[in-house]
Amino acid sequence: MNEVATVAGAETGPFEIRDYLRLELMPHFMCPGCGHGIALRALLWAVHELGIEKDKLAVVSGIGCSGRVGAYIDANTFHTTHGRPLAFATGLKLARPDLTVVVISGDGDSLAIGGNHLIHACRRNLDMTLLMLNNEVYGMTGGQVSPTTSEHRLTTTTPTGNVEPVFDACRLAAASGASFVGREVTLQAPALKNLVKKAIAHNGFSFVEVMSDCTEIYGRKNDLGESPEMILSQKADMRPEAFGNVADQPFRPHRLATGVFAELDRPEYGAVYRAQPAFRKG
Repeated sequence: MNEVATVAGAETGPFEIRDYLRLELMPHFMCPGCGHGIALRALLWAVHELGIEKDKLAVVSGIGCSGRVGAYIDANTFHTTHGRPLAFATGLKLARPDLTVVVISGDGDSLAIGGNHLIHACRRNLDMTLLMLNNEVYGMTGGQVSPTTSEHRLTTTTPTGNVEPVFDACRLAAASGASFVGREVTLQAPALKNLVKKAIAHNGFSFVEVMSDCTEIYGRKNDLGESPEMILSQKADMRPEAFGNVADQPFRPHRLATGVFAELDRPEYGAVYRAQPAFRKG
């Protein structure tokens, strides 16, 4: 694609994804059909349209398939420990408020071992963006059940089907104080790009859940077909008319609401912190 972006009335030129990638690291490690590649493209497309310089972009990632995505971005990138990317990103953003900080994390990385970090990042409202790539499974480490695995699905640790209810990450983020919350599916790449643009441009903590697909581990074990079948099933699940006010409704399998759920004007933590008398005294 050669999309032409306009920033503040000035044309930034066509979007060429190779301009934002570390080509020496290719070929990438992602499985054929993995939705994480679409998420990566949407992020870089948004960065391009926002006119963010690569030297001013910092991408922090954790452990898992999602954690490897950031390594391919030709910017300031940090591959951190499991569940801790938000903690690292918090320190980075406080030390370098001039940087645009984006965190790429998975459903297990964000909601299981990293759950408390997510809650308090939402509460603080520091100006950074979290993209939580949700493929409903621990895809890299053996296919174990995750907090977002749909009920009755098979994983290596739920061989007879998952009996736990699905964790609704968007409701958690909104209830914890995130001032921007949204969800999109990888099938809708332009809509995902636009959502990521809004999230990055928002002044405060932005949480974006990206519904991805794991074809090799999760899809194959549950007979969900190849990637085209899996992402088309996401489209079939998008029935916002069944929700009423989507911000008030829980995540339900086969009732997948997408879009912006919260967009609030809250004091940004970094600005409040730097306004303290002790900080101004140096």
